[in-house]
Amino acid sequence: MLLTKIISSLENCFLDNDISMFSELSRVSLLKNEKLSFQILCTHTPDDGALRRLYDLRIEGALAEYVSVREVVSVPVTMPVVNPRDCDNYLRSAPGLYPDLLLPLRYGNKVSVLKGCLCSLWIDIDLREAHNVLAGESTLKFYFVYGDNLASTPSIVLDVINAELPEQELKFTEWFYCDCLANYYNCEVWSERHWEIIENFANTAVKNGINMLLTPVFTPSLDTYIGGERLTTQLVGVKKESDEYSFDFSLLDRWIDMCDRIGIQYLEISHFFTQWGARHAPKIMATVDGEYKKIFGWETDATDHEYVDFLRSFVAAFLHHMKYRGDDKRCYFHISDEPTKEHLESYNAAKNAISDLLDGYVIMDALSNFEFYSQGLVETPIPSSNHIEPFLNADIEGLWTYYCSSQWKDVSNRFIAMPSYRNRSIGMQMYKYNIVGFLHWGYNFYNNQFSYDAIDPYTDTCGDGWVPAGDTFSVYPGADGNTLESLRISVFYDALQDLRAMKLAESLCGKESVLKAIEEAFGDKISFNKCAHTSAQMLSVRDAVNNLIKNNV
Repeated sequence: MLLTKIISSLENCFLDNDISMFSELSRVSLLKNEKLSFQILCTHTPDDGALRRLYDLRIEGALAEYVSVREVVSVPVTMPVVNPRDCDNYLRSAPGLYPDLLLPLRYGNKVSVLKGCLCSLWIDIDLREAHNVLAGESTLKFYFVYGDNLASTPSIVLDVINAELPEQELKFTEWFYCDCLANYYNCEVWSERHWEIIENFANTAVKNGINMLLTPVFTPSLDTYIGGERLTTQLVGVKKESDEYSFDFSLLDRWIDMCDRIGIQYLEISHFFTQWGARHAPKIMATVDGEYKKIFGWETDATDHEYVDFLRSFVAAFLHHMKYRGDDKRCYFHISDEPTKEHLESYNAAKNAISDLLDGYVIMDALSNFEFYSQGLVETPIPSSNHIEPFLNADIEGLWTYYCSSQWKDVSNRFIAMPSYRNRSIGMQMYKYNIVGFLHWGYNFYNNQFSYDAIDPYTDTCGDGWVPAGDTFSVYPGADGNTLESLRISVFYDALQDLRAMKLAESLCGKESVLKAIEEAFGDKISFNKCAHTSAQMLSVRDAVNNLIKNNV
């Protein structure tokens, strides 16, 4: 006998879980242009002798045409947590199979249910491109059919509120690695196949709220061992004759045209100096006297006069070109990623080499030490979420935040072993503190630490034992060059929708009323180090926002 149950998207369902432990979701509200996700659990009763059954699935209801169904697939996790002895608000701390990959239905679009396993289906109701959707309640019914027999008919009531989410204001970048795509798919950099795959992955990023794309004018100097090199992915052609440099921006133009086509609003220019200290130049390839070769790299000090001369020539030419295109104000610039207090002097020297040329443009970097801001080295700091308090106390206008592997205790993150309600908590946190931008370093990083080797993300979700599973990527590489999403990126998108809904509610009744409502629903004061501890807690926050909207439109 088939058992089914509709539950929240915020539950993480393991293969060995019992269906009875999850609360049924019978009713949910959404706005007229929102994407809503939930799950349907499927399992057989112990007395059912079938090893596997394949079910046809039929969906009926006013919103049935907007429904898509994927299977939640469990993936191997060898490093779920940083410290197994200190892992409050995690799903589990032991290695094993964890739910993460969202995979289209197989077996001719049938639902596969294995004996002794709890199967989860990921249901999306996507109204973002829908037209003429009527507000009000309707019932969505799912019919599981085996042969000529109707096996189960779960249903859910959907309440469409007569309002629409406003446009996303938050700037969101999740670092995009063209070299990892070339490596995984074994294609030549900037070949037509490479461009096709890049656009597929970038398009999925946009659909999940990413509106700023890391743009490799030069090969990104990120997560590379000292003296090592990543595959060259340099968009800007460089030619040196005598002591003069000239630049070819044709590949960059193609990149920007792609961004315009898929909806990327902002261009995040790759870092001008190496990570963790700004002490060296990134790898720069150029044609010199007809020979294509590396002209700067680890062997080049950041303030080496030849590199500074080159960089100043490049920045001037780049800005001239971007102004001609009308795209210069879309650009956001970096000096060096994650400098620490000991790098104040080297960071300052590197920045001073070009800062006069970038007057009026945003220079921003991910960091944790407040001194970089207080000493005037960074006007747009991006503090980590567990070190953000002094930046909040300084009342910095236009504040960003980020997290990575180091943000594992108390704060929100999207590790595979973290509950989805903890992942989604970031939306209400960013709303309360007027965060204008969010950065994450790993959209599709398929390497191990320092990029010594490539990894297979289907068998290695931890960067070869480097970071908690899920930190290095949010999407999986499909066999055909398309992108397969994780449930983590979908849940994070829900957090972005929460933020937009809160902004809408604020426009209707004021921020004070919104904060009061969501903190009452949350049951505590919202801060970056306080995340939801249950699905019900996080859902009640969004319900409170939806009620404000519904009662004030």
